[in-house]
Amino acid sequence: MKKLAETHDNNVQHIPVLLKTILENIEPSGIWVDGTFGAGGYSRSLLEQGVEAVLAIDRDPVALKASEALKVDFSDKFTFFLGEFSQLENFISRSIKINGIIFDLGVSSMQLDQAKRGFSFLHDGPLDMRMGAGEISASDIINFYDEEAIADILFQYGEERFSRAIAKKIVNARPIESTLKLSTIIKSCFNNGSFSKTHPATKSFQALRIAVNDELAELVKGLELAERMLEPGGQLAVVTFHSLEDRIVKRFMRSRTNHKENTNRYLPNYTKIAPSFIQKRVKPYLVKDEERKLNNRSRSAKLRIATRTDAPAHPEQKQKLGLPKLALESLTL
Repeated sequence: MKKLAETHDNNVQHIPVLLKTILENIEPSGIWVDGTFGAGGYSRSLLEQGVEAVLAIDRDPVALKASEALKVDFSDKFTFFLGEFSQLENFISRSIKINGIIFDLGVSSMQLDQAKRGFSFLHDGPLDMRMGAGEISASDIINFYDEEAIADILFQYGEERFSRAIAKKIVNARPIESTLKLSTIIKSCFNNGSFSKTHPATKSFQALRIAVNDELAELVKGLELAERMLEPGGQLAVVTFHSLEDRIVKRFMRSRTNHKENTNRYLPNYTKIAPSFIQKRVKPYLVKDEERKLNNRSRSAKLRIATRTDAPAHPEQKQKLGLPKLALESLTL
């Protein structure tokens, strides 16, 4: 394996999470898709490991600028598309054989660290949170959605147990246009003993970001796309950062590796569908202490890896993936 430390500087935004673990557990060959390009760390490392080509996609226009360096260094081996990874089939020919796909989910450090993007409760900025060219911003939700709708978003996408109290305070404090004002309002719903080391606005900001960017629905579409696009023997690697994401990926992989159409074997319509994936291992790979010290934002990351079989793609089973009601509704629109 080539030495990786020399390919990236020490800035947090350039540190791909669990990169070493990924490269130790995949076979970097053929054509790979980097479904969440970001600053390009995974794409660059795959190319340096000798893959035939990387097709990268990201919805964030900032990533387009970051892709220019790879186009210079790997001109005929690297292609970038601006869009959501669920749209990848619209950008590339079906005749291209895909040997691997990487998804690094959630918000990137370069998004968090730009106050004007509105992702962080630690930096004052406008309530935006759009990763791409979406129509709905966090400000739209906070200032125009009714109290019940805001509470549902905070509870379902943030698993925030004080969602109703927070939603009530938000509605009573309108208009709210800055991240710090919103963060202060959320914090006022907690007493000093009701939250741990985690900032009290963490779950609410996560929920708003997921709602604005429809992240869970996008994740399901991306997983189903990977199942359709990967060649037999192709590898899928997914890095998640919170329980909602990991639950979906875990259930998707489990349903594709050991699936039965009806769990009651005595019923006449009992059939077993051939697995479309084989998991590298059942338990996820976790961040090691050394990486956590270098990049504290990686501490909650989990990696799951699976290999595509030659079986047909399974029927869609969105209801069994542990999706919140709001995400299921989004997928049916």
